[in-house]
Amino acid sequence: MRLPLIAPADLSDAQKPLYDDMKKGIASNFNDFVTVAPDGALMGPWNPWLHLPRVGGAVWELTKAMSMEATLPDSARQVAILVTGAHFDAAYELYAHIAVAVREGMSDVRLSELCANIKPADLDHEESVAYDVAFALVNGGVLPEPCWQLALKTFGEKGAMELVYLVGLYCLVSMTLNGFNVPVPGAG
Repeated sequence: MRLPLIAPADLSDAQKPLYDDMKKGIASNFNDFVTVAPDGALMGPWNPWLHLPRVGGAVWELTKAMSMEATLPDSARQVAILVTGAHFDAAYELYAHIAVAVREGMSDVRLSELCANIKPADLDHEESVAYDVAFALVNGGVLPEPCWQLALKTFGEKGAMELVYLVGLYCLVSMTLNGFNVPVPGAG
């Protein structure tokens, strides 16, 4: 870990309101995995965001918008997030979203395949479209037109846009986690 966890008592005046907002949002939307250290410090991507509150606050606002105003089916969201996390081998992201997927009933076989960058054969139509769009985007270049058209037909324009933004957000989350070497809780 390249950035130390910041205990609540050590927060600067600029960090305190962001910490409070993130802790509130985490408690209501990110409770399937460990996000807060015993001393109250935020873990995962929230810690690096807290270190640079102006930038981290902007990323947090995007995260809240993508999480709290989601319209895509959650199973499709989780597939896209796991495809993105697996592509970048972002340990905390995979840890966190595997926990969410397990709560939602995703099978061990499917999780294993997604984490191994393999498209599971048992995806429903929406999950399959989310996989294809996420896989194409994280592998670079312009999203192929057939992928975009299928996303439009499946999710509508707003949903297709949301899917692209979701993959972009989780690319940013992955870079944050990997760039600052954020560990899985209890590791190392």
